Amino acid sequence: MKAIIPLAGRGTRLRPHTLTTPKPLVRVAGKPVMSYILDDFPELGIEEVVFIVGYLGDEVRRFVAEEYPNLKARFVVQEVQDGTAGAIKLAEPFADQDLLIIFVDTLFDADISLASRLGQEWAGIIWAKEVEDYQRFGVIVTDENGAMTRIVEKPSEPISRLANIGLYYIRDSALLFEGINHTLGAGPGPSGEYYLTDAFQYMVDQGARIQTAPVGGWYDCGKVETLLETNAHLLESGRGIRHGEASVDEASSVDEAVRLESGVRVQGATLGQHVTVERGSRIQDSILENCIVGPNATIIGSNLRDSIVGGHSVIRGIRGRINVGDHSSLEGSDEG
Repeated sequence: MKAIIPLAGRGTRLRPHTLTTPKPLVRVAGKPVMSYILDDFPELGIEEVVFIVGYLGDEVRRFVAEEYPNLKARFVVQEVQDGTAGAIKLAEPFADQDLLIIFVDTLFDADISLASRLGQEWAGIIWAKEVEDYQRFGVIVTDENGAMTRIVEKPSEPISRLANIGLYYIRDSALLFEGINHTLGAGPGPSGEYYLTDAFQYMVDQGARIQTAPVGGWYDCGKVETLLETNAHLLESGRGIRHGEASVDEASSVDEAVRLESGVRVQGATLGQHVTVERGSRIQDSILENCIVGPNATIIGSNLRDSIVGGHSVIRGIRGRINVGDHSSLEGSDEG
């Protein structure tokens, strides 16, 4: 099985962090979003990964080479941002077997091993999450056997509450690319883009059966608010640690659902729930809750909540919510 991971987007909803870091490499609970997915590949039997890159693509190449040197990886540049169908089309020369397609805007609790147990009557799997706010998503309509019959983008009526999460297994890759070619030849959608879901619809219309499978959790990493929510979930699920080389003085208090990495110093500070402090950072005379602090940052005399502080930043005397990128400097009127 091969995997295709489209990564060409600019991640504008995560600025300023994505001005210097590709969206899939933005860190949550001490780890790049994409690593939560790549780390599972060996046990899934993934033989090769095709990365569709664009914006800051060299950073992605460097990261994969350094962190996953044994991963067989190919990189294809998406020059024109013409949608998800156009992105996957670029992987066609390398798609000579069954495929796992993953969009890494989100993390999920999904049993991908279902692909290895899929009956021969099925052409693929599309994972879905039942949601209440179905109007915000592309939803999957199924028959009584759980087979997809159609996908509807942001319906006004509750025809289905199964949201498409961006995780797919396709056994019949030839039919998939036939569907992509049909989609690309039919003209773009209302946004001027070509959608991969239209190719799935083509497959179904040709008689292919695509099974829907549930996910236990679905965690958005595509904007600041939801990245903080995902950080909280991961810390509650076991990513919270206090590294042996992290220093916390007697005047400080640290909640259990907190991650302190190597070299972190906490001095006269209160770290409430859901705080990640990456390696080498110093938190002094401050209160933090629901925050992500990048590496080698300094926060002094501040009271922060629902905030992201980039690496190598210096924050003094700031209260409230902030969202600053790497190498930032903010100073308030006082440090009390």
